[in-house]
Amino acid sequence: MAEIKVNPNRMELRKLKDRLSTARRGHKLLKDKRDELMRQFLDIVRENKALRESVEARLAEVHRSFTVAAAVSSPRMLEEALMLPKKEVALQTGSRSIMSVAVPVFKFDIVGSDSSDGYNYGFAFTSGELDSALASLSELLPDLIRLAETEKTAQLLADEIEKTRRRVNALEYTMIPSLEEAIKRISMKLSENERANTTRLMKVKDMMLQRAILERHGAESEA
Repeated sequence: MAEIKVNPNRMELRKLKDRLSTARRGHKLLKDKRDELMRQFLDIVRENKALRESVEARLAEVHRSFTVAAAVSSPRMLEEALMLPKKEVALQTGSRSIMSVAVPVFKFDIVGSDSSDGYNYGFAFTSGELDSALASLSELLPDLIRLAETEKTAQLLADEIEKTRRRVNALEYTMIPSLEEAIKRISMKLSENERANTTRLMKVKDMMLQRAILERHGAESEA
C-alpha cells in the first residue's frame, strides 16, 4: 500500500477526507456497475450457448446434405448450379449501449430476385439433398448473424467487467486504505500537536502565576 505524503495540517486533512468520501462513492458505483455488467453478461452467455449449440447442430445437417449432394452429382453440375446466386445479403452494422459499453447490432436485408425460393438453378438436374441444404442454410442465416452479435457482445462485456474489477480492487485495496491511513496519521499528529500546545500553555500559565505571586510578595515586603 503506497503511503500518501502530505503536510499534517487541517487543510490537508479536510482535502483527504473529501477524497476519501469521493473514493467511497466511486467504489460503490463501480461495484454496482460491475454487478449489473455481470448480470447482463450471464444473460448474453446463456443466449450465446443455446444459439451456438443450435447453429452447430443445424450446420452439421447442412454439411451432411451438401456431402450427399456432392456424392450423387458431378462437381461440374454443382459448380454450375451454385455459380450465380439470385440473392445476396446486405448487412448493416450499428451499436447499442449496455452500461456505457457500445456493443454491436447487426441487421440484414435480402437483396436480389423477388423469387421466394432463393434457388438459382432449375430442378431438373439437381438432387433433393442440394435443395434441402440450401433451404436449411438460408433459414440458418438469422441465427448465424445473431450468434456473431452475441459473441462480440460477450467479449466486449467481459473486457469491461475486467476493467471495472481492476478499478474496484484498486479503490478497495489501495486508494481507500491509503487515504484512511493518511487521515489517521494526520489526525494523530494534530492531536499530538494540540496536547503539546496545551502543555506549553499550562506551563506558561504556571510561570505567570508564580511571577505574579513573587511580585506580590515583593511588594508586601517593601511595604
